[in-house]
Amino acid sequence: MAHIDAIPRPAAAPSSAPLGLVVPFCLTWSSAFAVGKLGLADCPPLLLLAIRFLLAGVILVAVAAAMGQLRGLSARGWAVLAGLGVLNHALYLGLSFSGMTLVSSGLTAIVVSSTPVLVAAVASVALNEPMTARKALGLTLGVVGVAIVVRGRLGTGADDPAGIGLVLGALASLTAGTLLFKRYAPKTGLAAGGGIQVLAGGLALVPASLLVEGAPAIRPTAEFALSLAYLVLVVSIGAHLLWFRILQRTTATEASAYHFLMPPLGLLFGWMILGEAVQVWDLLGIIPVAAGIRLVTRP
Repeated sequence: MAHIDAIPRPAAAPSSAPLGLVVPFCLTWSSAFAVGKLGLADCPPLLLLAIRFLLAGVILVAVAAAMGQLRGLSARGWAVLAGLGVLNHALYLGLSFSGMTLVSSGLTAIVVSSTPVLVAAVASVALNEPMTARKALGLTLGVVGVAIVVRGRLGTGADDPAGIGLVLGALASLTAGTLLFKRYAPKTGLAAGGGIQVLAGGLALVPASLLVEGAPAIRPTAEFALSLAYLVLVVSIGAHLLWFRILQRTTATEASAYHFLMPPLGLLFGWMILGEAVQVWDLLGIIPVAAGIRLVTRP
Protein backbone atom coordinates (compact mmCIF):
# COMPACT_ATOMS: atom_id res chain seq x y z
CA MET A 1 0.00 0.00 0.00
CA ALA A 2 1.50 3.32 -1.03
CA HIS A 3 2.41 5.93 1.55
CA ILE A 4 1.51 3.73 4.50
CA ASP A 5 3.34 6.11 6.81
CA ALA A 6 0.93 8.98 6.36
CA ILE A 7 -2.79 9.22 7.09
CA PRO A 8 -4.07 12.47 5.60
CA ARG A 9 -7.11 14.02 7.16
CA PRO A 10 -10.08 14.33 4.83
CA ALA A 11 -10.54 17.76 3.39
CA ALA A 12 -13.77 19.74 3.56
CA ALA A 13 -14.94 17.98 0.40
CA PRO A 14 -13.29 14.55 0.48
CA SER A 15 -12.89 12.63 -2.75
CA SER A 16 -14.43 9.28 -3.54
CA ALA A 17 -12.40 6.20 -2.71
CA PRO A 18 -10.70 4.70 -5.80
CA LEU A 19 -11.65 1.25 -7.03
CA GLY A 20 -8.11 0.11 -6.25
CA LEU A 21 -9.05 0.39 -2.57
CA VAL A 22 -12.75 -0.48 -2.72
CA VAL A 23 -12.59 -3.74 -4.72
CA PRO A 24 -9.92 -5.57 -2.65
CA PHE A 25 -11.50 -4.26 0.56
CA CYS A 26 -14.95 -5.62 -0.28
CA LEU A 27 -13.60 -8.99 -1.43
CA THR A 28 -11.35 -9.56 1.58
CA TRP A 29 -13.80 -8.17 4.17
CA SER A 30 -16.75 -10.24 2.92
CA SER A 31 -14.67 -13.42 2.63
CA ALA A 32 -13.75 -13.23 6.32
CA PHE A 33 -17.13 -14.53 7.45
CA ALA A 34 -16.96 -17.78 5.49
CA VAL A 35 -13.24 -18.37 6.16
CA GLY A 36 -13.79 -17.54 9.83
CA LYS A 37 -16.54 -20.12 10.10
CA LEU A 38 -14.04 -22.75 8.94
CA GLY A 39 -11.84 -21.87 11.90
CA LEU A 40 -14.79 -22.00 14.29
CA ALA A 41 -15.07 -25.74 13.69
CA ASP A 42 -11.80 -26.24 15.59
CA CYS A 43 -11.64 -23.27 17.99
CA PRO A 44 -14.12 -21.26 20.11
CA PRO A 45 -14.95 -17.86 18.55
CA LEU A 46 -13.47 -15.50 21.15
CA LEU A 47 -10.26 -17.50 21.45
CA LEU A 48 -9.90 -17.62 17.66
CA LEU A 49 -10.27 -13.85 17.47
CA ALA A 50 -7.90 -13.23 20.37
CA ILE A 51 -5.14 -15.28 18.70
CA ARG A 52 -5.84 -13.64 15.34
CA PHE A 53 -5.71 -10.10 16.71
CA LEU A 54 -2.64 -10.64 18.87
CA LEU A 55 -0.67 -12.05 15.92
CA ALA A 56 -1.79 -9.31 13.54
CA GLY A 57 -1.22 -6.62 16.17
CA VAL A 58 2.33 -7.72 16.94
CA ILE A 59 3.18 -7.75 13.21
CA LEU A 60 1.69 -4.31 12.54
CA VAL A 61 3.16 -2.64 15.64
CA ALA A 62 6.59 -4.08 14.79
CA VAL A 63 6.29 -2.66 11.25
CA ALA A 64 5.15 0.69 12.65
CA ALA A 65 8.09 0.81 15.06
CA ALA A 66 10.55 -0.01 12.27
CA MET A 67 9.07 2.82 10.17
CA GLY A 68 9.21 5.28 13.05
CA GLN A 69 5.45 5.72 13.20
CA LEU A 70 5.25 5.29 16.97
CA ARG A 71 7.50 8.25 17.67
CA GLY A 72 5.56 11.31 18.74
CA LEU A 73 2.32 9.43 19.41
CA SER A 74 0.99 10.79 22.71
CA ALA A 75 -0.41 8.77 25.58
CA ARG A 76 -3.84 10.13 24.65
CA GLY A 77 -3.32 8.89 21.09
CA TRP A 78 -2.49 5.40 22.34
CA ALA A 79 -5.57 5.42 24.59
CA VAL A 80 -7.90 6.61 21.80
CA LEU A 81 -6.62 3.99 19.36
CA ALA A 82 -6.91 1.27 22.02
CA GLY A 83 -10.52 2.26 22.72
CA LEU A 84 -11.29 2.24 19.00
CA GLY A 85 -9.72 -1.20 18.78
CA VAL A 86 -12.12 -2.54 21.39
CA LEU A 87 -15.08 -1.28 19.31
CA ASN A 88 -13.78 -2.01 15.81
CA HIS A 89 -12.24 -5.39 16.60
CA ALA A 90 -13.07 -6.96 19.96
CA LEU A 91 -16.76 -6.10 20.17
CA TYR A 92 -17.60 -6.01 16.48
CA LEU A 93 -15.96 -9.31 15.55
CA GLY A 94 -16.41 -10.93 18.96
CA LEU A 95 -20.16 -10.57 18.59
CA SER A 96 -20.06 -11.46 14.87
CA PHE A 97 -18.13 -14.69 15.37
CA SER A 98 -20.17 -15.68 18.42
CA GLY A 99 -23.29 -15.10 16.35
CA MET A 100 -21.91 -17.23 13.53
CA THR A 101 -21.98 -20.27 15.80
CA LEU A 102 -25.79 -19.93 15.62
CA VAL A 103 -26.43 -18.40 12.18
CA SER A 104 -24.94 -18.67 8.70
CA SER A 105 -21.93 -16.65 7.59
CA GLY A 106 -24.00 -15.21 4.73
CA LEU A 107 -26.63 -13.81 7.09
CA THR A 108 -23.89 -12.32 9.27
CA ALA A 109 -22.50 -10.46 6.27
CA ILE A 110 -25.98 -9.26 5.34
CA VAL A 111 -26.84 -7.83 8.76
CA VAL A 112 -23.48 -6.08 9.14
CA SER A 113 -24.01 -4.54 5.70
CA SER A 114 -26.69 -2.28 7.14
CA THR A 115 -23.96 -0.28 8.89
CA PRO A 116 -24.35 2.65 6.43
CA VAL A 117 -27.85 3.39 7.69
CA LEU A 118 -26.83 3.89 11.30
CA VAL A 119 -23.62 5.68 10.33
CA ALA A 120 -25.41 8.13 8.02
CA ALA A 121 -28.13 8.88 10.55
CA VAL A 122 -25.64 9.78 13.30
CA ALA A 123 -23.02 11.37 11.00
CA SER A 124 -25.56 13.90 9.72
CA VAL A 125 -25.68 15.30 13.26
CA ALA A 126 -22.34 14.42 14.86
CA LEU A 127 -20.07 14.99 11.83
CA ASN A 128 -22.17 17.53 9.88
CA GLU A 129 -22.31 15.28 6.84
CA PRO A 130 -25.23 16.39 4.63
CA MET A 131 -28.17 14.02 4.30
CA THR A 132 -29.58 14.54 0.82
CA ALA A 133 -32.85 13.10 -0.45
CA ARG A 134 -30.90 10.81 -2.79
CA LYS A 135 -28.78 9.43 0.07
CA ALA A 136 -31.85 8.98 2.26
CA LEU A 137 -33.58 7.01 -0.50
CA GLY A 138 -30.50 4.86 -1.03
CA LEU A 139 -30.17 4.10 2.69
CA THR A 140 -33.87 3.25 2.87
CA LEU A 141 -33.51 0.80 0.00
CA GLY A 142 -30.55 -0.78 1.79
CA VAL A 143 -32.65 -1.29 4.92
CA VAL A 144 -35.48 -2.78 2.88
CA GLY A 145 -33.10 -5.25 1.23
CA VAL A 146 -31.59 -6.38 4.53
CA ALA A 147 -35.08 -6.64 6.08
CA ILE A 148 -36.25 -8.88 3.21
CA VAL A 149 -33.36 -11.28 3.76
CA VAL A 150 -33.64 -11.37 7.57
CA ARG A 151 -37.43 -11.81 7.40
CA GLY A 152 -37.03 -14.69 4.97
CA ARG A 153 -34.45 -16.39 7.18
CA LEU A 154 -36.54 -16.06 10.34
CA GLY A 155 -39.67 -17.20 8.54
CA THR A 156 -38.06 -20.47 7.48
CA GLY A 157 -36.30 -21.09 10.80
CA ALA A 158 -32.94 -21.22 9.01
CA ASP A 159 -31.18 -19.16 11.68
CA ASP A 160 -31.36 -18.78 15.46
CA PRO A 161 -32.88 -15.47 16.73
CA ALA A 162 -30.24 -15.32 19.50
CA GLY A 163 -27.52 -15.47 16.87
CA ILE A 164 -29.19 -12.68 14.92
CA GLY A 165 -29.26 -10.63 18.15
CA LEU A 166 -25.50 -11.07 18.58
CA VAL A 167 -24.89 -10.02 14.98
CA LEU A 168 -27.05 -6.92 15.50
CA GLY A 169 -24.83 -6.05 18.46
CA ALA A 170 -21.83 -6.35 16.14
CA LEU A 171 -23.55 -3.92 13.78
CA ALA A 172 -23.91 -1.36 16.57
CA SER A 173 -20.25 -1.75 17.56
CA LEU A 174 -18.95 -1.23 14.02
CA THR A 175 -21.18 1.82 13.61
CA ALA A 176 -19.86 3.41 16.80
CA GLY A 177 -16.27 2.54 15.91
CA THR A 178 -16.61 4.08 12.45
CA LEU A 179 -18.02 7.38 13.72
CA LEU A 180 -15.59 7.70 16.62
CA PHE A 181 -12.64 6.93 14.33
CA LYS A 182 -13.66 9.76 12.02
CA ARG A 183 -13.97 12.18 14.93
CA TYR A 184 -11.18 11.24 17.33
CA ALA A 185 -8.52 9.11 15.63
CA PRO A 186 -5.07 10.71 16.05
CA LYS A 187 -2.99 11.54 13.00
CA THR A 188 -0.54 8.68 12.64
CA GLY A 189 0.59 6.03 10.18
CA LEU A 190 -1.73 3.28 9.01
CA ALA A 191 0.51 0.56 10.43
CA ALA A 192 0.61 2.26 13.84
CA GLY A 193 -3.07 3.13 13.92
CA GLY A 194 -4.21 -0.27 12.71
CA GLY A 195 -1.67 -2.18 14.79
CA ILE A 196 -2.53 -0.54 18.10
CA GLN A 197 -6.23 -1.05 17.46
CA VAL A 198 -6.01 -4.72 16.56
CA LEU A 199 -3.55 -5.44 19.40
CA ALA A 200 -5.90 -3.78 21.90
CA GLY A 201 -8.77 -5.83 20.52
CA GLY A 202 -6.79 -9.03 21.05
CA LEU A 203 -5.81 -8.11 24.61
CA ALA A 204 -9.43 -7.32 25.44
CA LEU A 205 -10.62 -10.68 24.11
CA VAL A 206 -8.16 -12.82 26.11
CA PRO A 207 -9.95 -12.42 29.49
CA ALA A 208 -13.34 -12.49 27.73
CA SER A 209 -12.45 -15.83 26.15
CA LEU A 210 -11.30 -17.33 29.44
CA LEU A 211 -14.42 -16.10 31.23
CA VAL A 212 -16.97 -17.17 28.62
CA GLU A 213 -15.33 -20.18 26.96
CA GLY A 214 -13.20 -21.58 29.78
CA ALA A 215 -9.85 -23.27 29.27
CA PRO A 216 -8.44 -22.91 25.74
CA ALA A 217 -9.53 -25.77 23.48
CA ILE A 218 -8.08 -25.92 19.95
CA ARG A 219 -7.95 -28.77 17.46
CA PRO A 220 -4.74 -28.16 15.46
CA THR A 221 -6.08 -29.14 12.04
CA ALA A 222 -4.82 -27.99 8.66
CA GLU A 223 -8.10 -26.16 8.05
CA PHE A 224 -7.70 -24.24 11.29
CA ALA A 225 -4.12 -23.24 10.44
CA LEU A 226 -5.10 -22.03 6.96
CA SER A 227 -8.13 -20.18 8.28
CA LEU A 228 -6.08 -18.44 10.97
CA ALA A 229 -3.32 -17.47 8.53
CA TYR A 230 -5.86 -15.99 6.12
CA LEU A 231 -7.66 -14.09 8.87
CA VAL A 232 -4.41 -12.65 10.25
CA LEU A 233 -2.65 -11.65 7.04
CA VAL A 234 -5.43 -10.99 4.55
CA VAL A 235 -8.24 -9.71 6.78
CA SER A 236 -6.88 -8.24 10.03
CA ILE A 237 -3.89 -6.67 8.30
CA GLY A 238 -4.95 -6.24 4.67
CA ALA A 239 -8.69 -5.57 4.82
CA HIS A 240 -8.60 -3.41 7.93
CA LEU A 241 -5.81 -1.21 6.61
CA LEU A 242 -7.82 -0.78 3.41
CA TRP A 243 -10.93 0.07 5.45
CA PHE A 244 -9.22 2.76 7.52
CA ARG A 245 -7.59 4.16 4.39
CA ILE A 246 -10.99 4.41 2.68
CA LEU A 247 -12.42 5.98 5.82
CA GLN A 248 -9.72 8.64 5.72
CA ARG A 249 -10.25 9.32 2.01
CA THR A 250 -14.00 10.01 2.12
CA THR A 251 -16.95 10.71 4.41
CA ALA A 252 -18.16 8.25 7.02
CA THR A 253 -21.45 7.85 5.14
CA GLU A 254 -19.88 7.01 1.79
CA ALA A 255 -17.19 4.78 3.28
CA SER A 256 -19.70 2.75 5.26
CA ALA A 257 -22.00 2.49 2.23
CA TYR A 258 -19.59 -0.01 0.71
CA HIS A 259 -20.80 -2.46 3.36
CA PHE A 260 -23.97 -2.76 1.28
CA LEU A 261 -21.81 -4.80 -1.12
CA MET A 262 -21.22 -7.44 1.53
CA PRO A 263 -24.55 -9.34 1.19
CA PRO A 264 -24.01 -10.71 -2.33
CA LEU A 265 -20.30 -11.27 -1.72
CA GLY A 266 -20.87 -12.83 1.69
CA LEU A 267 -23.50 -15.18 0.29
CA LEU A 268 -21.20 -16.03 -2.62
CA PHE A 269 -18.27 -16.93 -0.35
CA GLY A 270 -20.60 -18.85 2.00
CA TRP A 271 -21.83 -20.91 -0.96
CA MET A 272 -18.36 -21.42 -2.48
CA ILE A 273 -16.45 -22.24 0.70
CA LEU A 274 -19.05 -23.72 3.05
CA GLY A 275 -21.76 -24.92 0.71
CA GLU A 276 -24.36 -22.74 2.47
CA ALA A 277 -27.72 -22.57 0.73
CA VAL A 278 -28.78 -19.36 -1.00
CA GLN A 279 -32.50 -18.74 -0.60
CA VAL A 280 -34.88 -16.85 -2.85
CA TRP A 281 -35.26 -14.16 -0.18
CA ASP A 282 -31.51 -13.59 -0.33
CA LEU A 283 -31.64 -12.93 -4.06
CA LEU A 284 -34.69 -10.65 -3.77
CA GLY A 285 -33.06 -8.64 -0.99
CA ILE A 286 -29.93 -7.99 -3.04
CA ILE A 287 -31.89 -5.93 -5.60
CA PRO A 288 -32.79 -2.97 -3.33
CA VAL A 289 -29.38 -3.27 -1.62
CA ALA A 290 -27.57 -2.79 -4.96
CA ALA A 291 -29.79 0.15 -5.86
CA GLY A 292 -29.21 1.68 -2.43
CA ILE A 293 -25.43 1.64 -2.59
CA ARG A 294 -25.54 3.18 -6.05
CA LEU A 295 -27.61 6.09 -4.79
CA VAL A 296 -25.46 6.67 -1.68
CA THR A 297 -22.05 6.57 -3.39
CA ARG A 298 -22.90 8.15 -6.74
CA PRO A 299 -21.08 11.50 -7.09
